[in-house]
Amino acid sequence: MKALRFTSSFRVRFLLVLAALLILTLGTQYLLNLRAGRTNRRLREQQEQALIAGVALGVKGLVGKPRLVEVITRENNPLFDSKTGRVANVIIVDNEWFISDSLDLELLKVNGEYAKRRLQEVTTLPAVMNLNQLPEEDRAKFPSTLTDQTSGVSGESHAFAIETADKGRWHVIVVLKSFREAPSFWNAQAARPLVYTLGVLLAATIVAAILVWRFTRPIKDLSNAARRVAEGDFDFRVPAANRSDEMGQLASRFNEMIARLGHLREVEAQLHQAEQSAVVGRLASAIAHEIRNPLNYINLTLDHLRTAFAPEDQKKRETFERLAQQLKIEVARINTRISEFLNYSRPSPLEMRPLDLRAEAEDALRMVEVKAQESGIETRVEQTGEMPPVIGDAEALRSVFTNLIINGMQAIDGAGGKLTIRISSVNSGHNAQIEVTDTGHGIAPEDISKVFEPYFSTKDTGTGLGLAIVKKAVDDHGGTISVKSKQGSGTTFTITLPTSELSDAQKSNR
Repeated sequence: MKALRFTSSFRVRFLLVLAALLILTLGTQYLLNLRAGRTNRRLREQQEQALIAGVALGVKGLVGKPRLVEVITRENNPLFDSKTGRVANVIIVDNEWFISDSLDLELLKVNGEYAKRRLQEVTTLPAVMNLNQLPEEDRAKFPSTLTDQTSGVSGESHAFAIETADKGRWHVIVVLKSFREAPSFWNAQAARPLVYTLGVLLAATIVAAILVWRFTRPIKDLSNAARRVAEGDFDFRVPAANRSDEMGQLASRFNEMIARLGHLREVEAQLHQAEQSAVVGRLASAIAHEIRNPLNYINLTLDHLRTAFAPEDQKKRETFERLAQQLKIEVARINTRISEFLNYSRPSPLEMRPLDLRAEAEDALRMVEVKAQESGIETRVEQTGEMPPVIGDAEALRSVFTNLIINGMQAIDGAGGKLTIRISSVNSGHNAQIEVTDTGHGIAPEDISKVFEPYFSTKDTGTGLGLAIVKKAVDDHGGTISVKSKQGSGTTFTITLPTSELSDAQKSNR
């Protein structure tokens, strides 16, 4: 198991692959060098055989008969073959430095006729390779073309001094073909190591490219993930977390970090909500304490003024009653705003019991029936199928319906609008769904996500607590609320509430 964990490391695998490539490269080079050494030994052996054969042929030709061309024709030695043989020419030089015999008959001719020709006159032979091995007095007698190593004539010459008993010192010059004049087999041999080396390098490059691709792909995924996290997307996960190497561990840690950041974002939102609730609670308590008492006194004083100080004149009495009533209405409106603050900031105990949603919705519509008729707004309640009772608090649900209905009516501009409440059963009767739809001006797309935030309002006179109170009441009932809207076409609020079992939130509020 430890060995498996050790080899699962990307670094270890990468080093193992590099070591394997290194061993493969060294092994290939070793085999190529071994093969090249064998080839060089074979070439040296062929060269030695060619030199021995050339010298032997030259010794035979010292007597002058038969000629060298006749000897090689009779012996049929492959070393002297004009196409595949290694020996290009054999030249016999007498003690007076005249060419006595040669495989190249042109060296025996002067102006096209056979005649004695000095070695000094020959300019087409390659340089002598073993000139330093000859007697010192003979070196100066070789023509400059045979002593110049850079003469440019292809091939190589080897000269051998032969001491005769009666003719003095003769020389045999064996001319060998160069490798460039050798068969194409030798060119293939020279190119083969390069082909093998290129193959090894190509294989190493492909393997390295695959490893680099596998290594950089998770890095690219991490880069994309970091960008998405920076944009606020905490639901994304890096797919490389299932790998067993370091990149897999990094991706796994990165996914854990994303999850924690998402959790922290949720905690921050909850803390922000709690801070807002605390601020609202303190504000509501201050308002209730500092404002409600004077308001109660004002309200009582207005009642006393209406009964004790009403004018005798009928016309003035009517004006007095109208103004006093307007003052009482304004006082009631201030009290309503204070109640909204208190309802949102302080959790009120819910009296949970089975409720008829249709009856609650119709009761809420009756409160705005007169206002709807005056504004020319059509209101109705629609129910689909049988509806089981909803477990809820009557006052809280009435507040939900009332706020949504008032918001819908305020969103409808002019006469001819519609406000519809649709009630249906979903989730096999375990939940009730309420849709409150209006044909008003709608909500801007950029405001959709903020409509349930406290103090957010698109109306000049709104407090921004109506929909916040609605959402809080729905949450207290263990339900959900969502909104869809299109500017110019209206808005739909969708609420789901349990119909049978109480949620944890409900149980904690009982």
